[in-house]
Amino acid sequence: MTRAQYAPTDLPGRRGGVIAHVEPGSAAESAGIGSGEILVAVEGVSLSDVLDWQWHSDADEIDVTVASPGGQTREVSLQREPGRPWGIEFEDALFDDVRTCRNNCVFCFMSQLPSGMRPALYLRDDDYRLSFLQGNFITLTNLTDEDVQRIGEQHLSPLYVSLHAVTPEVRADLVCAREDRAIERFDELLEIGIDLHVQIVLVPGVNDEDELDRTLTWLAEREGVVSVGIVPLGYTRYQERFFSGYEDQITAATVIQQVQRWQFESRERDGVTWVHLADEFYLNARAPFPTAEWYDEYPQYENGIGMVRSFADEVGEQLTELKAAVARLPEEAEEITLVTGMMAATTLAGALNALNAVGRVRLLAVPNRYFGGNVSVTGLLTGHDLADAIRTDSANLGTPTTYLLPDVVFNDDDLTLDNHTLEEIIAESGCDVRVVSCDAAGLLFGLQDGTSNPPA
Repeated sequence: MTRAQYAPTDLPGRRGGVIAHVEPGSAAESAGIGSGEILVAVEGVSLSDVLDWQWHSDADEIDVTVASPGGQTREVSLQREPGRPWGIEFEDALFDDVRTCRNNCVFCFMSQLPSGMRPALYLRDDDYRLSFLQGNFITLTNLTDEDVQRIGEQHLSPLYVSLHAVTPEVRADLVCAREDRAIERFDELLEIGIDLHVQIVLVPGVNDEDELDRTLTWLAEREGVVSVGIVPLGYTRYQERFFSGYEDQITAATVIQQVQRWQFESRERDGVTWVHLADEFYLNARAPFPTAEWYDEYPQYENGIGMVRSFADEVGEQLTELKAAVARLPEEAEEITLVTGMMAATTLAGALNALNAVGRVRLLAVPNRYFGGNVSVTGLLTGHDLADAIRTDSANLGTPTTYLLPDVVFNDDDLTLDNHTLEEIIAESGCDVRVVSCDAAGLLFGLQDGTSNPPA
């Protein structure tokens, strides 16, 4: 059957995956499959996501069902050389709807967002497939028996789980699930050989102190819990329940001291730290950061755990190049300004001091007025706050400077949380603003490029 010979049949079951690209010269192209078509099934099995596709297409000869955008289907036989890919890329990893959270966690950041933001920011995904594919944390409260069976069959490991607490009464207060079988599901996943990375959002007076010890004891008894990350409660000004987290030095230091006992015991017993604290705890406590070895190769880096240590070590590794770049800048001219959130300001200030950059490079720490509360990480800064801060700073400075903006404030579509583009930030601030990566390489590039002509 040729590519144009569709049969006028309905799509079976789920809609399948929309093909974004077909690699030239691939088996898929040779069979006449093209972008824009929909891959519905493999060997008669309907596909709900890219994981299904990878699992059921693991052979060198397969029959697939392909549909036109209008819904007509055709059967295609595919053959490939052993070890070669099929040459198909999909528009999305999930072919059906994203599974959303059914809980009502008291600390949920998504429920604290103001109105008027783009709809995607209010989507509370709780999908085990995105946990495997992207490292998203899930609660396990919406897993079915069929989900557990599939996870085991396709060995979707590791998964990332938000557990928070193990005592039923505490979980009821924190998670507010319609039906909470998470503890049971947790053990089921471990029993079928799935490794789990665990997150605990620590809420003062709820799941810290003795309850935290109970949770860590429970987790330590279970083989397959690869890492535990503890992050502090984050809250915005758009709620009325929380007014403090672990921002003050004493409460942050108390958590560090409690968790260190577990870390020392784990390293002595197993040679790994196992349980890790978010960078905020060390910054708020004004405490030294652990060494890189202590982070066990950074299993929860994207959870804000180990970023400061990693950046500091990167700066150390590139210290000669960074110092040389600083030395080439005019003295006392401050032609470059690093823009950051309040949380990272101390770290960047220390880096600039180590580079002897005083008088050559400035630092602009921008408070998060949009979200308020204790939100201070750079990645949650909005375009409006950035443009306003840069415009005000430039007016007060009175001399030209290039503002280096970390790329973490933009999403994959190059938009800030309030839909600002870089061009709009430049227009609203009236300044030379450039984007750099928020690692040492980005800093080096910015120092070398920052005084050149602004980009067109």
